[in-house]
Amino acid sequence: MNKAIAAIIFVVTSAPSWAQMTPEGLWRNVDDKTGEAKAEIRIQANGAGVLTGTIEKRLTKDAKPEDVCKECDDDRKDKPLLGLEIIRGAKKAEGKDVWEGGKILDPENGRNYTLRLTPTEGGKKLEVRGSFGPFGRTQTWTRVQ
Repeated sequence: MNKAIAAIIFVVTSAPSWAQMTPEGLWRNVDDKTGEAKAEIRIQANGAGVLTGTIEKRLTKDAKPEDVCKECDDDRKDKPLLGLEIIRGAKKAEGKDVWEGGKILDPENGRNYTLRLTPTEGGKKLEVRGSFGPFGRTQTWTRVQ
């Protein structure tokens, strides 16, 4: 009986850590140049496991509620930055803890980049790789608890 209770307690307390090895959740990104927190991005999966990510909160000092994506050239042109979908179409790679195949938008320049998301440090961090041909950069986002 005591072993059964211990097993249940183990499963219940371990379950949140299993769920963390996914990009789903709320993440904070930081400006590469200044180190200033820029935004909080909510990543969610639809019923087919395809990820989308939207800007849930803007954190820069100069952020204004009326700011829009002036540089976007698709359906997001002139849409408010708050609530803007910046991640589209990423799917889990078979047999790996990596999500790829989608795009990430940089609202500052309006460009879409090929996306790869890799949870690290037990899901506390997320490596976000945006690339265009052979060029790209990786940012590390931090999970918001």
